[in-house]
Amino acid sequence: MGVDYYKVLQVERNAKDDDLKKAYRKLAMKWHPDKNPNNKKAAEAKFKQISEAYDVLSDPQKRAVYDQYGEEGLKAGAPPPDSGFSSGAHDGGPTMFRFNTRNPDDIFSEFFGFSGFGQGMPDMSRAGGSRPGGSAFQRSMFGEDIFSQFRGAGEPSASAPRKAQPIERTLPCTLEDLRSTTVEEILTIEIKPGWKKGTKITFPEKGNEQRGVIPADLVFIIDEKPHTLFKRDGNDLIVTQKISLAEALTGHTAQLTTLDGRSLTVTINSIISPTYEEVVKGEGMPIPKEPSKRGNLRVKFNIKFPTKLTSEQKAGSL
Repeated sequence: MGVDYYKVLQVERNAKDDDLKKAYRKLAMKWHPDKNPNNKKAAEAKFKQISEAYDVLSDPQKRAVYDQYGEEGLKAGAPPPDSGFSSGAHDGGPTMFRFNTRNPDDIFSEFFGFSGFGQGMPDMSRAGGSRPGGSAFQRSMFGEDIFSQFRGAGEPSASAPRKAQPIERTLPCTLEDLRSTTVEEILTIEIKPGWKKGTKITFPEKGNEQRGVIPADLVFIIDEKPHTLFKRDGNDLIVTQKISLAEALTGHTAQLTTLDGRSLTVTINSIISPTYEEVVKGEGMPIPKEPSKRGNLRVKFNIKFPTKLTSEQKAGSL
């Protein structure tokens, strides 16, 4: 049967090129020997297998032979599915496919666009190969500054890969989301209580992958969806109640449902003028830097005045 390269990369048999790249990127970074110093031999074997699987499946010619004959047929020089392959035989000789095992370090370097990492990986295509010189990649390879080894005298190397421009996406959020919820957009985004429109959430180097280019940062920008009842003013919430003139003169009790689903009763016993505003402290939005504290709820009023008065009403108002 041989090795199932699709299973090694954890992809389906109809996987596209992008699927293969994503799988290789994830697994190669996970199993690179320099990231597994306490389990280096097992990591080298796994890394070699992952690299070989990607090398075969990402090459249309190798993949076609593998799909028809499997790993054993691929490495034994099985005849290709068509006449497009040649082992370099003399004219008139049989058309065969010759498989050459590549160094996993070369595959890794080509994929990520890096080269010149000192000693390089050992030739793990040879059985029993080991790395006499220790780690091929400097510690900074997986640290904060992976390009430090390319620099001399504080100057950046001209060969260092450039970084793609940030990719920005708007993330529409309701006021309820911005009060306490977590939203998932492929990546998990934890919405912090009190965030405002325009707040940016950055995922470093989560953009599309291109050879020789450091993936762009993926940036989500908070955008507030309009709410049917509340409007936001900084950390305060504003709600407008429609009341009659009689309620404005004799008092009004407002029954409200807060953003987190609680029932709130606001009683006003004083005369309500068109500019009157009732303030309920601590019922607004969370304050971002102090989420345990909240802004205020401001209740405004839209007073419905009658278009005309009867004689009795006029007499009663005197």
